[in-house]
Amino acid sequence: MKKIITTAILAFFISGLFAQAPNPYPKTINVNGSADMEITPDEIYVVVTLKEYEKKGTGKIGIEKIKTDFLNSCSNVGLHDSVITIASYEGNLLKKKRSKEELYATISYQIKFNNSKKMDELVNKLDDEATQGFDVVRVSHSKIQEYRKQVRILAIKAAKEKAGYLTEAVGESLGTAVTISENNTGIIQPYYNISQTSNRMEMAGNNGFFSSDGGIDFKKIKVYMEVNVVFAIK
Repeated sequence: MKKIITTAILAFFISGLFAQAPNPYPKTINVNGSADMEITPDEIYVVVTLKEYEKKGTGKIGIEKIKTDFLNSCSNVGLHDSVITIASYEGNLLKKKRSKEELYATISYQIKFNNSKKMDELVNKLDDEATQGFDVVRVSHSKIQEYRKQVRILAIKAAKEKAGYLTEAVGESLGTAVTISENNTGIIQPYYNISQTSNRMEMAGNNGFFSSDGGIDFKKIKVYMEVNVVFAIK
């Protein structure tokens, strides 16, 4: 019984010490800070869709020839195999169960470009009959993580600046940062529209996205960050 009472008194004494410990930050200010940065992409991912077709006087142009011609065109404009991957492929199997239209095989390639000029060079070499689509699916930057780091720092600096003038407004001075947390972070991808018209692939330069003469570059990626910081008030 004595042991139980002694343990209870010791536990009460320890909890009493913690209860009496002073709050190291009796006065704080909680603020949000945000920042963003626009970056011109140097990684443009495009999916090119190719399909077999009938050529007058020749018959069906098969997928193997289409693939070979396409890869040769890529090589001719200086695109290496390392930036070209197969995105999808649909062969012409089970012929007896398919309609004539379904018998045409299709293949899609994903290509990574680093500028719009190279894209235009490839477009000019494509087989208009075989090319069913030329779509920008994603853009990025080779140093995107470094830019995200910079935006994080700018957001925290913005929070500190805000906390500074708010505390000065009430006659106080800003102390150390107590906690830092990210509220919102991300990358806004621009929208592009590329269409095939009049048997010719036309890039949407009229909409201000990019042009074949290289005068207008890609819309910029926006990297943004919002943080919450709690500062002590001296």
